[in-house]
Amino acid sequence: MVLVEWRDDFKVGIDEVDFEHKEMIDLINESYEEAKKDGSSEAVMDFLGEIFEKISAHFALEEKVMKKLEYDQFEDHKDDHERLLDSIRDIMDEYADETVLDDEKFGLSLKEWFVNHFSTKDARLHSFLEH
Repeated sequence: MVLVEWRDDFKVGIDEVDFEHKEMIDLINESYEEAKKDGSSEAVMDFLGEIFEKISAHFALEEKVMKKLEYDQFEDHKDDHERLLDSIRDIMDEYADETVLDDEKFGLSLKEWFVNHFSTKDARLHSFLEH
């Protein structure tokens, strides 16, 4: 099952960032499928760690670009990135404590955050870049 469908309106207009956005969507979908499988606790922690690592790296790239462009909404955008990373950390901590992952909750929280972030924060960045 595809959790998040890629849409062109997720693009911000920076090839490198847009490429990584598409990769993030693919990773979310793959991770969601993996979470739904019965796997070892080590495998689940590995894919949660991979998600956290790749999303963190993407956010670092995006924030570097925004700083370079002197984007006027940088702090708000960065704060939203931190909220997602905190949420993923919480999920990882909860899983480490209970070794139970609510795959539906996990998938829906990722989907909700990314779709909302793309349609608000990234849409504003796209608009900024067009002016």
